[in-house]
Amino acid sequence: MKSRRKFLQTLTVAGAAATLPINLMAEQSKKQKMIHQVFFWLNDDVDVNDFKKEAAVLGKCKTVAKFYMGTPAPTEKRSVVDHSYQVSCTLFFDSIEDQNEYQVDPMHLAFVEKNSNKWNKVQVYDFVI
Repeated sequence: MKSRRKFLQTLTVAGAAATLPINLMAEQSKKQKMIHQVFFWLNDDVDVNDFKKEAAVLGKCKTVAKFYMGTPAPTEKRSVVDHSYQVSCTLFFDSIEDQNEYQVDPMHLAFVEKNSNKWNKVQVYDFVI
């Protein structure tokens, strides 16, 4: 009887120890800051400066901590550098939850609805810092 009880105790402790890192990582990721990078390939008839004026509204969404927008830098052409996009926006958030709120922010949704006909491709890179 003692060995069975000891086995069950060991099994319980091992199970708790196995799930602790997963729960801890999930909790930590909620608290991590996040960067959301969006690259736009615009249609040929779209003026880049006009589009940048429209995209500036994204930085005014309430959960955006920092916002930067730019165009490809005139750096050396190398196989690992992509200069093919026209505009990039980099948005900083204090948490993944803030980024989730941004996705449904009325200003963000209005920007997408008004301007989605101006690009032929969008690529997003999200990462925690």
